[in-house]
Amino acid sequence: MSVSLAEYIAQANRGATQSVLGSEYLSKAFSGTPFTVDTDTNIFTTTFGRKVWHALNNQTRFFNALPRNVWGNVAGWRVRSDRGSERSNPITETGSLPTVDISAIQTVSSLPRIVGTTFAASVKAMFTSQLEGGVGDVLALENENAQLDHIKEMNLELLASSTAGITTATSTSSIIATNANNFRVGDQVGFSDAGTLENTTGAQITAKSATTRALTFDAAVDAVLESSPATADGIFTYSRAGMTSIDDIVSIDGTNFLDGNVATFANAYDLTTTLAASGRTIADNPWKTAASVDGNSGTGRDLSLNMLDTAIQKIRTNGGEPKLIVMGHDQYFKLERLLNSQQRYLGQEEYTVGVGSEKTFPGTRTGLILATYMGIPILPDADTTKSPVIGSTGGTHGSNVYVLDTDYLEVAVAQPTQYIENRDYFAASSLVVRGLLYTMAELRAHRFDVQAKILDLNE
Repeated sequence: MSVSLAEYIAQANRGATQSVLGSEYLSKAFSGTPFTVDTDTNIFTTTFGRKVWHALNNQTRFFNALPRNVWGNVAGWRVRSDRGSERSNPITETGSLPTVDISAIQTVSSLPRIVGTTFAASVKAMFTSQLEGGVGDVLALENENAQLDHIKEMNLELLASSTAGITTATSTSSIIATNANNFRVGDQVGFSDAGTLENTTGAQITAKSATTRALTFDAAVDAVLESSPATADGIFTYSRAGMTSIDDIVSIDGTNFLDGNVATFANAYDLTTTLAASGRTIADNPWKTAASVDGNSGTGRDLSLNMLDTAIQKIRTNGGEPKLIVMGHDQYFKLERLLNSQQRYLGQEEYTVGVGSEKTFPGTRTGLILATYMGIPILPDADTTKSPVIGSTGGTHGSNVYVLDTDYLEVAVAQPTQYIENRDYFAASSLVVRGLLYTMAELRAHRFDVQAKILDLNE
């Protein structure tokens, strides 16, 4: 039966039982189970779109802020650490010339480190990913993700802690450490046992677990330590398999660590050759001592403006000029609250400061939302390392604070990031396409005494 639109509307408005469509029309629609989307009635099949959202922090702020330069044709550099003794003096009319002496020249050897990131996809995955509900070009997707992960790894290595507290010994060649994720397979570490430095050659990490924080070494832990590891004992960097971290550089011969308040002599480049059980006094190598390493023997305390002022003052005393302050977001907001009481509301003009290819958060010239402190840009980075807590349960304090003169820091790039793809199924012994990203670079510090850090801070 043909019904006009006007008649349909008129009939429908009179009620369901008077519809010209018949008495059974509406009753059939509402008497049974309706087709739905939220419950399974086979009317709708869930499919996945091609957009992939990241649930990870992919920021690499510190890496972006550092100067990046071509490596050049050098394998190191020299540091003039002494003016010479009595070589400059007043001369009386007939007096003798000053004593002839020469400058003390120190050599630093630095070689590039290789950071690699791999990914792969099977030929079946590459085909089905193009079908309805697939992610699209899975190889291109993983390539994009690997690029983010590759730069993130370099940022993590640049901000890795040079020390970790030992929580327990799980076997004769394995320990659980507080900051274990700051170390990589291939790193070599020294040990601090109850305030005594031990292991004169460095124990190499052969395996690590990100979940349990366990580190396995190429030699028995007891043999390395010469005694059983205990809470408040610790490990420190002897050499890195990956890129040298800013914590390695700032901590050279200068970090007071956990028990006994003794220096750990974290190493960077080839500056430390052997470690005696009695350690080595900082006075023996003053040119390697950081401008300021402000620790509290593993006990937490709150950040103060005096700590920042001391770090800046010591850098300037040594002839440097701080260009960048790096900290975690926890210390960033603590510093904002410290400055909050000192505000003078002369205006609310917002501004940012460029640091490398990064910018600070918007700030006001009254200091309400921080952009600078004493004119030095502040860059919060979520990857900023934390210092270990003394105690049987391990754990870490809040993030460290670094005050840096970036005129003497650079990421020297020997080979920019390269992409290599391999479709040799026989070589892989599998029907997969493999991809590799690698970068050859190293963080170089031309001066150590114009860098500083503040550690053992509460979150």
